[in-house]
Amino acid sequence: MRFALVGQPNCGKSTLFNQVAGYKAATGNFSGTTVTFTETKVHVLGKVIELVDLPGTYSLLGTNPAERVVLDYLVSNEVDAIINVVDATHLAQGLTLTLELLELKRPLVLAVNMMDEAARQGIHIDGQALGQMLQIPVLPIIATKGQGVRVVFSTAYNIAKDHIDAKRQTYSSELEEQIAHIQQLIASVRLPVGGEALALKLLEGDPALTEQVGRQVAGIEYEIQRSVDTLCHITGRQAMWLVSKERHDLALAICAKVFKRTDQRPGLRERLDDYLLHPFFGYVFLVAILFLFFWSVNKIGGVIETPLVQFSDYLDTRLLTALAGKNLLAQILSGALQGFMGGLSIVLPYLVPFLIGLGLLEDVGYLPRIAFLMDSLMHRMGLHGKAVVPFILGYGCNVTSIMSARIMEEKRDRFLSALLSSMVPCSARMAIIFGLAAYYLGPAYGVGIYFLNIVVIALTGRVISHFLPDDSPGLILEMPVYRFPTLRTVTAKAWLRIREFIVEAWPLLIVGSIILAVMNYFHLSQITDVIFRPVTWLLDLPSQVGTPLIFGILRKELSLIMLGQALGSMDFSQVLSKVQMLSYTIFVVFYIPCLATLIAIRKELGTKSMLAITGITFLVAVITALAVRMVAAPLLV
Repeated sequence: MRFALVGQPNCGKSTLFNQVAGYKAATGNFSGTTVTFTETKVHVLGKVIELVDLPGTYSLLGTNPAERVVLDYLVSNEVDAIINVVDATHLAQGLTLTLELLELKRPLVLAVNMMDEAARQGIHIDGQALGQMLQIPVLPIIATKGQGVRVVFSTAYNIAKDHIDAKRQTYSSELEEQIAHIQQLIASVRLPVGGEALALKLLEGDPALTEQVGRQVAGIEYEIQRSVDTLCHITGRQAMWLVSKERHDLALAICAKVFKRTDQRPGLRERLDDYLLHPFFGYVFLVAILFLFFWSVNKIGGVIETPLVQFSDYLDTRLLTALAGKNLLAQILSGALQGFMGGLSIVLPYLVPFLIGLGLLEDVGYLPRIAFLMDSLMHRMGLHGKAVVPFILGYGCNVTSIMSARIMEEKRDRFLSALLSSMVPCSARMAIIFGLAAYYLGPAYGVGIYFLNIVVIALTGRVISHFLPDDSPGLILEMPVYRFPTLRTVTAKAWLRIREFIVEAWPLLIVGSIILAVMNYFHLSQITDVIFRPVTWLLDLPSQVGTPLIFGILRKELSLIMLGQALGSMDFSQVLSKVQMLSYTIFVVFYIPCLATLIAIRKELGTKSMLAITGITFLVAVITALAVRMVAAPLLV
């Protein structure tokens, strides 16, 4: 059996998925987090069920990438049951999508989530009456706490096993007449979606389905257009808007009968936005919160890094002494040890608190507030306000940010979003910022690099958008309520990303360190250093820095771990000046994205865009690092 989770953004759908899937998909209190669907296998009543978490979508119109993915999946795949998750505090809005899902005539369960938040707001929902009106099971859940989850899945299994299909609601007589007409004409079409649902989609003008049906039924496009013209003549509305309006009006009518709200005095959560979204104080709080966040990461990481680096140096010295130092085996083992200890002593001390803190901001609901505050900056960069989604995700991983650029409707906006979000310091670059600049120069430098990064990205966006002119529409963003994050959710999400470093990046650090050790032993690194010598000379960096920069394209952490190996010491204060540390950090933050990000860019935008982004980021890195070096040289002595 296969179950599909469908719901609107911020309804808690991915949280429900993670409750049963063991946190195999990232959750976020932010629209656009889940861009592609995620699948897993779960046990329900002793049976193995395939569960798919589809992107959050407000409808199945297919007018944007998220809607297209959901519609294509439901139309093209056999789904035994649909679990529709709705936010109890926005019931009418959620029921609009529910009515559209009913049209598919599949086994359907309505999971009304966030019942605890609804109770706090004085909201009461008559689930029994709602179930009778919709003729489907309606079940209350609190996904963050796992309450009601088991009942939802067991109910979905039972109705799927018994093939209890949902029945759609009846619309106006004019619309029903045209639905019946189109349905009769496409009776021979074989698709996983039912005839009535297909007829509605054709009337709404879905281009993909119209093309599929047109290949099987000659002249259907003409008949569809005739029905659309008839509806427009009778009702004065285009068919697409007529269908949407009827669903919306019906959802409001149903909600009015089952939804009651008692008067509640505004609580602390409601009053918070008066300050956090204030036109002036909102930015003050934003700067203060981000400074506290990065300062905390730096302090925690610094306390852990110092003894681990000292222990690493001690182990390396003992190893080289025991193996007589200069032979090939000793160099290989030393390189492996430095790669392992580099990940342990320099990367993880900063990565762990950073990911936990990011998870807290995400689950509390502050990230959408950041998006709201940054919307005006997005427009100054020539971007749609939704571009802030890839930017925020980029602080975790640039690959995710590139993939989330799909939510941008225009190719121009997708390119610009991918370019600029690829320069956002991901968790790997974060380790370099805090492990080098912040650790040796002070936490203020680490925080300053993040703010410099924002300024440079804004300037780059302004310049590039000048060559790609377009009007960027405003941002319509739903603000989720503030929530208390659970320790299990935050730590599980952090572990998901930490495990990715341990499994994918750490072995690469060790292998890269071994390769560099072998190259140094045979004096091959001098060749790769020459390739980057124009850059290292321009930035007044040691020539040995070139090889770590080249390897850093594979994984950004390599730029730091192999730097210590190339210079002969993990105590960078002994081998680099303060200006060199700063300019090196700035260059690594902006220059060519890692290999995984480049592959994602090529997949999403094509080879030409990947090469363009590679060249632009390299140029920005050189210019910014050179400017910082010139400014910092007389100040850092």
